[in-house]
Amino acid sequence: MSAKDKLFEVKSTLNINGNLVSLEEPQVMGIINVTPDSFYSDSRVSQETAILKKAEQMLTEGALILDIGGYSTRPGAAEVLPQEEIKRVTTALNLIATKFPEALLSVDTFRSVVARQAVCAGAHIVNDVSGGSLDEDMWQEVANLKVPYILMHMRGTPQTMNSKNVYDNLLIDIGKELRIAVEQLQQLGVADIVVDPGFGFAKSMEQNYELLRNLGYLKRLGLPLLVGMSRKSMIYKKLSISPEEALNGTTALHMAALQQGASILRVHDVKEAKQTIDLYKALNP
Repeated sequence: MSAKDKLFEVKSTLNINGNLVSLEEPQVMGIINVTPDSFYSDSRVSQETAILKKAEQMLTEGALILDIGGYSTRPGAAEVLPQEEIKRVTTALNLIATKFPEALLSVDTFRSVVARQAVCAGAHIVNDVSGGSLDEDMWQEVANLKVPYILMHMRGTPQTMNSKNVYDNLLIDIGKELRIAVEQLQQLGVADIVVDPGFGFAKSMEQNYELLRNLGYLKRLGLPLLVGMSRKSMIYKKLSISPEEALNGTTALHMAALQQGASILRVHDVKEAKQTIDLYKALNP
């Protein structure tokens, strides 16, 4: 991290469900996909016992937040109707909130109607991969719900995003687009915002690595950074392996993200991410 980046003070707390949660030390968000077609097959769970088992494992291994998603955003993923998405996420949220009432839960959705129903079912955070671009009502809904919002950078839709990766200057353009969104959210009254640079979303392989090398640039937004690279194609395609073989590469890039100031790692493998954070802390006491 450059001396210039250290000048930017980053918000280090989130008000989650009435509790002030510290992000002074990096934290882990565990991914629970209640979808039949997520890109990483081992992350898919649908049966009640499997959902609870996955949640218990992740919480035991040290996840601060569990992120529940009912709509796969991988390129070419099938469309999911809102009512089906609501059914998937609210079923999982109700199960987990009942069994683990202290758990902090996030809903991974770009639809305001799903966000509203999910918060009613126990979600404390809205994680929007579209950054509000796919539902014009999302930002106002989040403001009304008074929950933290994860703002991810993306262009287009999951179906078209790969054609939207032309930038005048990658870092400046992403930073500007996120800053404009943050200002609009704050004007609406959204108090707790986490920024996700959107690895793999409207970015080429080379752009993903350029973004990771310079992730600290986004600290000038003054907000916590969430990084979601777990087992993504920027790892497995680069190494000519499958997502199932991409844990080692994920761990390597997680360390790079932590060194650039990431506050939250969104992951499939909580234990390994937590170990990476522990080693990062040992290197940076």
